[in-house]
Amino acid sequence: MRRSITLLAGSFAALFLCVCVWPGVSATALAQPKPAAPPHASGAPSAMHASPPPSAAGSAHPGPAVAHDVIGKLKSGDRAQIRAALDDVRMAGHAGASAVPAIVDLLKRGLDVPLTQAAIETLGDVESDAASESIAWYTQHRNVNLRRAAVQALVKTKGTNAVRAMRASLSDGDAQVRGFAATGLGTLKARDAVPDLFVALDHKVNEAAASIGMLCSGGECEKLADQLGHLQFVIVTSGLDQILFRPANDVSDDTKVKVIGRVRELGTAEANKFLKEVQKKWPDTSSKRVKQSIDQAVLATSGSVGSGTAVPQ
Repeated sequence: MRRSITLLAGSFAALFLCVCVWPGVSATALAQPKPAAPPHASGAPSAMHASPPPSAAGSAHPGPAVAHDVIGKLKSGDRAQIRAALDDVRMAGHAGASAVPAIVDLLKRGLDVPLTQAAIETLGDVESDAASESIAWYTQHRNVNLRRAAVQALVKTKGTNAVRAMRASLSDGDAQVRGFAATGLGTLKARDAVPDLFVALDHKVNEAAASIGMLCSGGECEKLADQLGHLQFVIVTSGLDQILFRPANDVSDDTKVKVIGRVRELGTAEANKFLKEVQKKWPDTSSKRVKQSIDQAVLATSGSVGSGTAVPQ
């Protein structure tokens, strides 16, 4: 019995000495298994994570990040690894922002066309405005697919470089590039681009009408309505529809009533159909004055041939 007590006391003493010799290491920590080694760059697919590990100072690195092996693949010079890394960054979305400098560097050094397009599209999916300047250069590239990809990516990366490049792309030789640029300027709320969009509309960039409707003010909105009878009805009304449903503090009731009056003046079945659609969608909480103007215009055009509504007796 005495021997057992002596051995037990010795064990407690040994444990005490271990704790003293290794301060800060708990028994729980000692019991944890070691973390598995990360996969080799050329082996299993790399994992993406939104938050990097804390720095040596103990504070987290600001901003999202990707796994180190993804950056390594981007810098590897190997086409297959670069493509795999771009796919990983695209899947990460905003969390891939820390890979943007490496991708921009790849574009500066030069890639083949398919990889260049993949890099541009990846930068767009990450949506980092830091990439806009590099992407904008490709809106002038001789390869039309790269120009298309660049304009579409700039809508996502945004910024002054994006707007400037898209305004220039309104006169691109490719109809899709022009259309993407016109739509993108509306999406980015580039109000200063309205004059450029009117020029584009005159040159049959039909997508410009909707963007003008999203961005115009006062007389500009009325100028768009004046295109009724000169351009295809459906093209002009794609912009007028935008005007009518913008907030009152953005487009005045006076302007909206004038636009409705311009449609009413056409007196066609197309006009009646458009007005009925606006009438159906008009929110109960929106302007009663504009609603009254819409109702009167519907009634005034209801006798048009093909309107499907008889004139009330």
